[in-house]
Amino acid sequence: MEKWLQNAIEYSGSWLDFQMRQTRQPGCAFAVAHRGRVVFEKAYGHSNVQSGERLTPRHRFRVASHSKTFTAAAILKLREAGKLNLDDPVRRYVDGLDTDVARVTLSQLLSHGGGLVRDGADASQWREERPFADKEKLLADLANGLVIPADTRMKYSNHGFGLLGLVIEAVTGESFDSWVSKNIVVPSKLKETSPDAPIDDSFPRACGHSAELPLGYRVIIPGENVTNTLAPATGFVSTAADLATFFASLDPAAKRSVLTTESRRAMQHRQWKDPYGRGPSDIYYGLGMILGGSGDWEWAGHAGVFPSALSYSYSLTGRDLSFSILTNALDSPVTYWADGIFNILKVFGTNPLPNPRTRLWKGRWWGMFQPQARDLVAFGNQVYVLSPSQLNPFAGAEHISVSTRLSGYISQAGGLSSYGEDARLVTAKHNDNKVKEVWLGGNCFVSERQMKADLKRRYAAQRK
Repeated sequence: MEKWLQNAIEYSGSWLDFQMRQTRQPGCAFAVAHRGRVVFEKAYGHSNVQSGERLTPRHRFRVASHSKTFTAAAILKLREAGKLNLDDPVRRYVDGLDTDVARVTLSQLLSHGGGLVRDGADASQWREERPFADKEKLLADLANGLVIPADTRMKYSNHGFGLLGLVIEAVTGESFDSWVSKNIVVPSKLKETSPDAPIDDSFPRACGHSAELPLGYRVIIPGENVTNTLAPATGFVSTAADLATFFASLDPAAKRSVLTTESRRAMQHRQWKDPYGRGPSDIYYGLGMILGGSGDWEWAGHAGVFPSALSYSYSLTGRDLSFSILTNALDSPVTYWADGIFNILKVFGTNPLPNPRTRLWKGRWWGMFQPQARDLVAFGNQVYVLSPSQLNPFAGAEHISVSTRLSGYISQAGGLSSYGEDARLVTAKHNDNKVKEVWLGGNCFVSERQMKADLKRRYAAQRK
């Protein structure tokens, strides 16, 4: 693994740990895959905050709409075998559909361009008030026809992917779960992934949690729902490591995949731009994949929202590199965390490695009356001063130009900061390689341990 990537992953883990503490999230699992293998995985926090069970990388999560990428891969696999074409109308495989729905093509379903209803007129399955739709209920929901004309804009539809599952069953003569497991999951060497619940009791399961508000505390949401005919849209169960492995295999640059390079490129072709995306940057949709980024740094992946979990996975196009973040609470900022990790990888991947002069300029430092902790990250002869509390830690970062191994000056900063002033490191009296203080202008920053001790010493009387 390249040194820049090792550094980027190390910082990503540290930043994510800070974000977990700051947002008081129950649990999070994070994994990175590179060149076909998992190179990093870690779990933070708890699987169950009530019991105190710690989360591990082996805990299974409901990964919800990640299921759509597996379903899209299955459809592309059947196309490679000559069993279907993406321009086929869905009526060729599913009977009893409304006339307009019947004319929608497989490609339109895969790209959310079919104009279908999202979840039916009653979506209370997402509130766990009724079961997920079976085939009869799915077809009944679609009997009202299209919501908007097909091929006019992106309109997300879980029901559309439910239809694609029926197509797979009609073509293969097998259940969706069985065929996709044998032809997509197993050949992709995913050992912790299944198309739907229930999860085998021998495997650890991540408990879901409500948002902290409005109750002021979290309640447990088991997330054990069987999703029936909507498994192709939202049923999958997996781990961060398995998802990172799978999405890495969908990169056209990947050396091993269940799909041809042509199929992988087709999945990542931008079909629609989301006109009102709520994320931190523009997003697009391909065939079962959400797409973003620009230039040399593009990504393809998917999000997942289930009553018990929120998740996001990115594959960095052309880099054979992917990551997955799984969380088990409904108020987790996972979309922003995924974008933050992407930005971290991009910055580390486009800057030089630190040089010997800057090797001591690193770590997380705290100031008594500073509103945020500060992270020092070195690139070449420059040191970036980051705020790990930010969703994009590199946004607005100050720069230090290092003159000697222990001194430099603030060479980039806003007008309200200490631009042009000295920056220096203070080392331990008996160890010139151990930094105990960082000075940025007139402000002193110390370790978290020292900051805790200082706060207790000065203000502990307030707790009596």
